[in-house]
Amino acid sequence: MKPNFKYAVIHRHCERYPIKEMCCFFEVSRSGYYKYLKHIEHPAKDFKLAEKIRAKQETCRRTYGYRRMKLWLDSEGIAKNPKTVLRIMHKYGLLSEVRRRKKWQKMGDDKHRYDNLLNREFNADYPNQKWVTDISYIQTKEGVLYLSMIRDLYDRSIVAYKTDTSQTVNLVLETIHLAMKSVKTKSRRELQLHSDQGFQYTSQAYFNLTKEYGITPSMSRRGNCYDNALAENFFGILKAECIYRHKPETFEEANKMIDGYIYFYNHERIQLKTGLPPLSLRQSC
Repeated sequence: MKPNFKYAVIHRHCERYPIKEMCCFFEVSRSGYYKYLKHIEHPAKDFKLAEKIRAKQETCRRTYGYRRMKLWLDSEGIAKNPKTVLRIMHKYGLLSEVRRRKKWQKMGDDKHRYDNLLNREFNADYPNQKWVTDISYIQTKEGVLYLSMIRDLYDRSIVAYKTDTSQTVNLVLETIHLAMKSVKTKSRRELQLHSDQGFQYTSQAYFNLTKEYGITPSMSRRGNCYDNALAENFFGILKAECIYRHKPETFEEANKMIDGYIYFYNHERIQLKTGLPPLSLRQSC
């Protein structure tokens, strides 16, 4: 436990117990405690800004790094150098958690394979031009929950997602059906859907459905996870900022966490590239 936390406990109970005995119990000096009291009476110049950042970290689930926090401060009319924001966040223990990476894995036999049309061109000129899709897993005490999602490269929003306790072709097909509800018929033949070489995406059912909707499939090269980096990227964000920190015990809890986080991600979480949440960009186009 850090000394300042100990001093805070001592201060909270100073009228009930002798300060000298509490300092001995927590193995801190009385001079350090009285110095702590002076800081309370005369807080540091950056204390108010730190408290503002702390409040924002609570509302954004402690997911903002210093770059994204600076963008938020700018939107609040508070202009600060990025290095200043980083220093304050480090000083007051307000840094976000580090993201974990996911390894690529391939399952099943190929039936249909497609060219890598996306070719790592991860920008789109308008909504529903380029989508990326993938499946990841969420570990719970009840077992593994599989998450299938589709992400739009125009604004990085999550267009559709589905979960299931089995990693099946139907999970992918249902995700596509859900996503296509938001796409006008005349725009469908301009839509490119990029995936890895998972067995769901090489299946006959996937081939039939993309043909039915007029979607142009694109596929990563074998064993090259960077070809679908923007799908991998979202799962990394979701797990680091939500799943790994709260560790759902049941399928129901995991589904609620996923629902809540994806809503937050689409509607509230600031993108470093645009300074806006994903759907705010889409609404402004």
